[in-house]
Amino acid sequence: MNQFENLRASSLYCQRCAKAMSVRERLLLVLPEKEIYDYLCTGCSSSLGQREVSLGDLRMARMAPMRRSG
Repeated sequence: MNQFENLRASSLYCQRCAKAMSVRERLLLVLPEKEIYDYLCTGCSSSLGQREVSLGDLRMARMAPMRRSG
C-alpha cells in the first residue's frame, strides 16, 4: 500500500516501560542509497525500532516544499 510508505511512528510499545511510549527519531546510518533512523523511547531511551528512507523518498520530500511555494 503506497499510502503507508512514508509512515512515521509517534508512539510505540516499550517492553521496559511496559506501555506505549512516545518516541523520537535518531539518524543512525547514512548510506549512498538510503538513511536509517532509530526510534528511541522518550522514557528510558531504549531502541524500539528502525525506519529506512530511500534516496528517492528523500529527494521527493526535499522537493515538496519547493513545489508548493512556486
